[in-house]
Amino acid sequence: QVQLVESGGGLVQAGGSLRLSCAAAGSIFSIVTMGWYRQAPGNQREFIAFITGDGRADYADSVKGRFTISRDNAKNTVYLQMNSLKPEDTAVYYCKLTLGPRGYWGQGTQVTVSS
Repeated sequence: QVQLVESGGGLVQAGGSLRLSCAAAGSIFSIVTMGWYRQAPGNQREFIAFITGDGRADYADSVKGRFTISRDNAKNTVYLQMNSLKPEDTAVYYCKLTLGPRGYWGQGTQVTVSS
């Protein structure tokens, strides 16, 4: 059973920063792809960023240059550094672990950006 626990969400003013963390249980963390997604009320869940086991990363156009995904394999943790936050970044943020054909989700953490 894969367990993912997100943390770091909160309320921040536009232009501010937050860092989200996602801790994963298990010994396979270093070889799996980790991703961040978000879902705003009334919207579908959307891709934000991913990082592979060897550190390759990619981002949605909406967050390129503002968000940075990173991982610490020794801590089984993936991070999402979010800078220059905008009100439209308000959403529940989820991390996802991809192992072969299967994906595992965390419970989500709320990020609210006030204008």
